[in-house]
Amino acid sequence: MMIDASPIASMQRSLRQCLSNMAALLYHHGHVLETVSIPHRGLDRQDVARLSRSSSEWQTCEKVLVNSEAASWNEHNRLVLTPLGRELLFDMFGEGAADCA
Repeated sequence: MMIDASPIASMQRSLRQCLSNMAALLYHHGHVLETVSIPHRGLDRQDVARLSRSSSEWQTCEKVLVNSEAASWNEHNRLVLTPLGRELLFDMFGEGAADCA
């Protein structure tokens, strides 16, 4: 079996790792996947700051997700997943796990 070492495959693995870490951190802090998967919800700056203080991985993952356009700050100044981020999230965890109905 050949391993895809292309830059796109590497970026996708990195995004998936960040999404997985993000899901675990959200759960440990009382959030659910819908917090970031529903475009009009999201994490406010205080929530993001709390996650940053509690985990050294959060800032790196946030930066990777935003820089890759898998996450962004919405019009309410909340961190949410973009369509790309939601597609990867649903692919990893199943659409029912973070669906907005």
